Amino acid sequence: MRTELIEFLNSKKDLKEFVREQPQWYRLLTRNPYDVDKLEAAALDYYKKTIPHRVEKFSYGVQMASMMMHMFQAMKSGS
Repeated sequence: MRTELIEFLNSKKDLKEFVREQPQWYRLLTRNPYDVDKLEAAALDYYKKTIPHRVEKFSYGVQMASMMMHMFQAMKSGS
């Protein structure tokens, strides 16, 4: 693997961990070191840091809060 690529991975802790967890990226980056954009996109998807994942997480939090509010209202009106 190229020295520049190794230095880049060392500067990005999450990408370095991703490459360690997904060793096929060693081969892919050795063959084509310019696939760093694909690596970053794959890492974001793997760690669920994409915008759709964040929206889903936020939506889940709102649903949980709504459910808790309804539960507290039901408990309050039942007493």
